[in-house]
Amino acid sequence: MSDLIAAEDVLLFVNAAVTATGQREFRATAEEQRLSLDFLHAYVRVNYRPLYAAALALDINDHNAALIAEQLLRTPHEAGPGEGRLIAARLAAMPPQRVYRLFRTLRAAGVNNRRTRAIVRDWLTARPDLAHDAVKYRPGLRAAVRHAHLPFPDAPETGDFLFAPRRRARYEHRTLEAYRKAHHEHGAQSALYELPFTVAEGLAAKHGVPRAVFLERIAPRMTRLERLRTRPAEAGTDLSVMPLTRLALYVLSLPFGERRERRAELTGALRAAARRVAGPHAGSWGRVAAVLDDSFSASGSAVKRRRPLAVALGCHFLLEALAAPGGYSAHWTSGARDPLLVRPWGATPLGERIIDALERAPERLVIVSDGWDNAPPGLAGEVLRVWRTRLDPLRRTSVVHVNPVYDADVFDVRRLAPGVPTTGIRDAEDLSALVEIARFAEGREGLAALRAYLDRRVELFLAAHSGEAGA
Repeated sequence: MSDLIAAEDVLLFVNAAVTATGQREFRATAEEQRLSLDFLHAYVRVNYRPLYAAALALDINDHNAALIAEQLLRTPHEAGPGEGRLIAARLAAMPPQRVYRLFRTLRAAGVNNRRTRAIVRDWLTARPDLAHDAVKYRPGLRAAVRHAHLPFPDAPETGDFLFAPRRRARYEHRTLEAYRKAHHEHGAQSALYELPFTVAEGLAAKHGVPRAVFLERIAPRMTRLERLRTRPAEAGTDLSVMPLTRLALYVLSLPFGERRERRAELTGALRAAARRVAGPHAGSWGRVAAVLDDSFSASGSAVKRRRPLAVALGCHFLLEALAAPGGYSAHWTSGARDPLLVRPWGATPLGERIIDALERAPERLVIVSDGWDNAPPGLAGEVLRVWRTRLDPLRRTSVVHVNPVYDADVFDVRRLAPGVPTTGIRDAEDLSALVEIARFAEGREGLAALRAYLDRRVELFLAAHSGEAGA
């Protein structure tokens, strides 16, 4: 029993680490989210530290990965073997702005032990171009260098740029010199277009460059996502290589009229993204039925607009790709038939849609919902209980509930029924891996099996990042 409780505690934390970002949700404030997460991190770190560290190898979001790294580095006296390698490998896989933010947090907290300095040093050493970072992430890089007491013997120009910018009249490095010209020389606006977009954008506003002119000239320097964010109408050529959930968010941001006009293009891009995610598992899941939540709560919050609905839309196309040909059926809570035109509205009749889905006797039933079953309340849980205990005790149909919304009040994602495994989900791309780990939530496998699973994930994760992290 103690092993099962421990396994439940760890899975509860994994659900939170996948879904919660400390931001406002539809039913919870940002402060409630942060307080709930802080408690969970402290509880799991103190009681299950090796498993807490192993979560870095799972598909948790970057917000929680940074929190785990921070908590582990704050408490070096409790450290276990291999933690440094795990932290370094995870930092190597994170966006640089997240890592620089973590380093600034550690500096503000006075965390400056030997392991922290080594991880900061090795991560900075592995950066492909510190001069580029000095321009784009200047405060973060400066704070990291000061905190870890790092010299710049191989990059004196970068050191001068950060700490003594008036020492040099010009720089040999192209990016540093472009920044100096754009920032200090009158009439040197052409230098703007040699800088990273996020840096050039602020300088262009400072110099009064018309927005349309700036966007046209900076376009070659912009990333695919920057082009999509600033000029969505011209980003169609990029859709074929966009990540599935981000593509779903983009589609949902378009007016209905544009979705109809671009139906073939948008549907083709979504299906291509789903096939890339499915990979060799495409068509291997047999008959699949999905219950997808497009109720009003799927609108998310001001900082996570339509995120739950985008996850449901991405899962729809991924499940279609994973199912056997002709073996997929989708059941939106609103009764919608056209996935491209879904919108968040109405109540959440999950129970009725689950009945519709089970009538087809699928091999797998996947429910994508925040778990607020309210039309009528509790029907979904009762339907699943009767199905599992009376109609399908041999478990011919596997049922899993994936929930994109963290519930701060219960320190977990909201569940539909005790006998149905529930796991958190942040991106539709993680669906396959999350369905795998959801089996531990059924209570039939204890801590030993969970430890073995996490050990395998850690081994694979470290092998994949062995060339990027040597801490």
